[in-house]
Amino acid sequence: MTTEQRGDLLRTSEPLVPDRPAGRRRDLASAAAGALLVALAAVVGWMIQEGDGSLQVQWPPLLASWDPHVGPGTPLALGVAVAVVAYGPRLAARLPWRRLLLTCWAGSVAWILSLALVEGWYRGVARRLTTKHEYLRVIDRFDDIGAALRGFTDHIVIGPPGNWPAHVAGHPPGATLTFVGLDRIGLGGGAWAGTWCIVLGGSAAAAVLVALRALTGEHLARRAAPFLVLAPFAVWTGTSADGYFTAVAAWSVALLALAATRTVRFPAVAAASGLLFGFTCYLSYGLTLIAVLPAAVLVMTRTVGPLGPFLLGALVAPVAFTLAGFNWWEAYHLLVERYYQGAGGVRPFSYWVWGNLACATLAAGLATVAGLRRAAASASAALRGLLSGTATGVQRLAVLTLAALLAVAVADLSGMSKAETERIWQPFVLWLMPAAALLPDVDRRAWLAAQAAVALLVNHLLWTGW
Repeated sequence: MTTEQRGDLLRTSEPLVPDRPAGRRRDLASAAAGALLVALAAVVGWMIQEGDGSLQVQWPPLLASWDPHVGPGTPLALGVAVAVVAYGPRLAARLPWRRLLLTCWAGSVAWILSLALVEGWYRGVARRLTTKHEYLRVIDRFDDIGAALRGFTDHIVIGPPGNWPAHVAGHPPGATLTFVGLDRIGLGGGAWAGTWCIVLGGSAAAAVLVALRALTGEHLARRAAPFLVLAPFAVWTGTSADGYFTAVAAWSVALLALAATRTVRFPAVAAASGLLFGFTCYLSYGLTLIAVLPAAVLVMTRTVGPLGPFLLGALVAPVAFTLAGFNWWEAYHLLVERYYQGAGGVRPFSYWVWGNLACATLAAGLATVAGLRRAAASASAALRGLLSGTATGVQRLAVLTLAALLAVAVADLSGMSKAETERIWQPFVLWLMPAAALLPDVDRRAWLAAQAAVALLVNHLLWTGW
């Protein structure tokens, strides 16, 4: 990429999609279609669940139960929502870049934490990762980490004595080792684990901003910032380790974007990106699909320069875990067996193949749905721009969000994501959120309010825990 091209990417005056009445009506129609999908999934899901119980969820399409309530976090969450809706767009446009990154990170943490505190500190944060399905239940079984890794696959399937809890069995050991490491340095227990996931999860918003600035220009990154802060999936970020996984994957993509655009010295940064990508694959088997986004970054920047250092960095985690005795492929095949031993073997694919998308709609919010409509509308022009090397920032943004949508589609069709996608698809849904930057200025605060409303309603009407 030439210096001139990099300068074009950082230009802040690029015209966006014009504010035309027809376009705004189509935005509303797209959002209405998303809401209809959620309603249809709820009605059909309720009928199936009441009929034979095969969905294995109490409030389809979400893994949740009806529980209207308020809590200590209610006024905090309302305060954060009002502040971002009222002042977010203006601050995003005016703050110096580094201060914007820190503000976005802090705002995201405040949003995630306030939503978690609707349940109270103990129930909403400290207890979440200590339940029977979670990682902290097996900390004492990792006193000898080498032995635990060598015998990890022996405890995945249900049947042999001492099989792992659901989340430990369902993920490579990188996830569990993170919490073992926290325990070893004196940060043991659910409160520290929950805080780790919330703080790291909040940083994912800043990572996306870094990537957007490098790939699409600063103006679009700034427009996306308030929507990244008020992400509806924050309901689940503060209650699971998936927010932590999301951040690791996001920073991998962000660092590669910096390296590919040569915003920074790229060999070391590309290697660091690969290191995080490799570790991501040892946090969650499904996150191998995040490879779609690094591929999109290289295609958009028309370079393979960072690929060598990236691949070298990506090998570190696989080599280390393999030498320690953990076989990723063997574990994955055993996980598939475990998955079908449990709810995965009962839940009907015919419902979840589209019910998952209703979950993702709630996690992403209706503003994201409307923005994706605009991104899809520019897809053909974006493809021509990529082929000719003349893609604008708006077109690059469309490519990035549609690449994330492709990862969602593959995950959906795999059959290994039947339900709970509001939680486990966070690393992909995060990259759909910037599509809202394409919405016209006149509607931005209304769309931000709609995003906040989805999160607040879900969090106050339902209990979304495991």
